[in-house]
Amino acid sequence: MKPGLERTAGVLDLLGDPQNAYRTIHVAGTNGKGSTARLAAGLLDAHGLASGLFTSPHLHHVEERFEVRGAQMTEHQFAEAIAELKPIVELYEERAGQGITYFEMTAVLAFAWFAEQAVDVAVLETGLGGRLDATSTADADVAAVTTVGLEHTEYLGDTITEIAGEKLAIVPPGAVLVTGRLDDEAAAVAARVAAEREARWFRLGTEVRIDDAEREDEGWRVTIDGVYGTYPDLLLRQRGRHQVDNLAVAVAAVEALFGRELDPGAVSEAAGTVLIPGRMEVVATEPLLMVDGAHNPPGTTGLAAALREEFPGVRWHLVFGSMKDKDTAAILETLKPHAAGLTAVAADTTRARTSAEVAAIAAEILDGLPVADGGTVAEGLAAARAAGTPVLVTGSLYVVGEARLALGLA
Repeated sequence: MKPGLERTAGVLDLLGDPQNAYRTIHVAGTNGKGSTARLAAGLLDAHGLASGLFTSPHLHHVEERFEVRGAQMTEHQFAEAIAELKPIVELYEERAGQGITYFEMTAVLAFAWFAEQAVDVAVLETGLGGRLDATSTADADVAAVTTVGLEHTEYLGDTITEIAGEKLAIVPPGAVLVTGRLDDEAAAVAARVAAEREARWFRLGTEVRIDDAEREDEGWRVTIDGVYGTYPDLLLRQRGRHQVDNLAVAVAAVEALFGRELDPGAVSEAAGTVLIPGRMEVVATEPLLMVDGAHNPPGTTGLAAALREEFPGVRWHLVFGSMKDKDTAAILETLKPHAAGLTAVAADTTRARTSAEVAAIAAEILDGLPVADGGTVAEGLAAARAAGTPVLVTGSLYVVGEARLALGLA
């Protein structure tokens, strides 16, 4: 990681600044930003616009990070785009005397491909933080911040106020700011940023409200009272009450972009059809098998609340892996009340804790529950499923991605 905008901006300058060819919704947050971005893109498509969606990380293949009108970039399109960018990037690197990072390259590719595909609106998910993230080379029309929690403290600061400042830095002067549920410290930063940048500010719980959210077998039945309109009786086909918040933030962000009420039919269509893989995704029922990419304490706290609400009384065998920079012990503490046992695994990345390390931490946290070192994700998942009890794969999107691959879902 090399925080900073100068490399991305330098390459984009050589390309003629393609990020200025369309309007932009920029989404940051500790948790929920990927789901919110995907829902916002779905809302745009349902209104007949051509959306471009850039998210990260991918679950299986890098092409997943890029979508236009809901269709993922193909391998052929990716290869062509890289071939076109290669000489431009090499020219920049020769002149600047430094290379660009993997994530910067994917951001540049997204900006250029969206311009080539003539999208109407790009929806960009930040990679890390906001202020120095490569996606911030685009000036957003609407900036959305979903949640703010303690994460990536080595890069973003070790207080909520500092981290909120990094994330809310995505708000350009004169833009519109939409926020999810922020605690008082983060909300104070949002108020200051909105005032300094003369940005209109729409807040979940104030200008945007959720009415009558009820859980159903297929998801959540909800009415959203937006900034400009009310959208009744929506069926959001997602598990987890937190996804209702994400939908409300996405609705407000698209309302802010349009400056008017949305088409209720289009909102209903997007709520009912947008798929968010790897987020409380039930992939088998006999026995129950679910995957969820929660990877930090705030994320697993939300997951634990959803488990209590949607699967009361179920004790899960966890197939769990974590990255080295995550508070693995704190994550496991939040999941402990729902655990029947744990198989520790390690994703195929140098960022991952070894399965032995995860198993040692889990043995301390889980108070005598059975803990096994499962090795790879595929091996650990196979061993856990053999017992015939409910299995929850979680701890990292990398772990979830490998589990879905092992299950033939990619």
